[in-house]
Amino acid sequence: MTMGTKLHSIMLPVRGDGKGDNVFAHAAALAVAFGAHVQVLHCRLSPQDLMPYGVAVPGFLRKQIEEATAANAAVEEELLLKEFQDLSLKLGLPVAEPQAGKATASFVDYVGKQVEAVRHYGRLADLICVPSPDKSRNLGVNTLKSAIFSSGRPVMLCPERDTVPDRIGSHVAIGWNGSLEATRALAMAMPLIEAADQVTLMTTGDVEHAATAEECVKYLALRGVSAVVKEFSTKKSVGQALLSQCTEVGADLLIMGAYHDSFERETIFGGNSQAVVDNATIPVVLVH
Repeated sequence: MTMGTKLHSIMLPVRGDGKGDNVFAHAAALAVAFGAHVQVLHCRLSPQDLMPYGVAVPGFLRKQIEEATAANAAVEEELLLKEFQDLSLKLGLPVAEPQAGKATASFVDYVGKQVEAVRHYGRLADLICVPSPDKSRNLGVNTLKSAIFSSGRPVMLCPERDTVPDRIGSHVAIGWNGSLEATRALAMAMPLIEAADQVTLMTTGDVEHAATAEECVKYLALRGVSAVVKEFSTKKSVGQALLSQCTEVGADLLIMGAYHDSFERETIFGGNSQAVVDNATIPVVLVH
């Protein structure tokens, strides 16, 4: 295992939807391993965001909405803050300001839309952690999109789990097709790659006019990373096959370029990235 690069800061947005604990546990596992700071960002809508669009609202009604919103937000924030403090203690993360090389956590309250908060704070984070979207409840899709397309940072999708292992990324799989997105993923997720005990490059071998997986292995070797190539063929979704290959080799973290086609097209019509987002049972680092 080499440690040429490190994760120093991890950000995760939360709201009162019950998904924050699982994502925080994923982030904490990485924070402890790297001595990183976790910034938990509680997002709540402003009263203006709750006003009917294009409809004139009488002053007295506007005031009632603002007061009710503020009261509800205060209660939710108090509950989430207490939950954050208890979970931080349980996960071994002292609540403190960032300190170089020390695993810590902090809680920030943000008034505004979650997609705006992700764009604001995510650009200065080494990694953004988000939950797997819940399409049935229409939760998390816009947050994932904002994190991937608006932050310029790697995004770790955290699947729902009963328990989160103490270590994430002992065996890292890299989805490699020589694309620009895959190249960015390789570069941005290098701290996780260099810290792994095992690295496997997953490829279909179809990388015309691009760097091959074998060439990528040589590049990683220059960084002190020993990697092997796992070539697979498929007649179905490459995304689903990629997840199957991860299970077959025992990888506990997948790193891949995401949404070569547009987010909207894949969300509606399906695609390799969307297949991974919809079906992943291990954490996935996505980079556009």
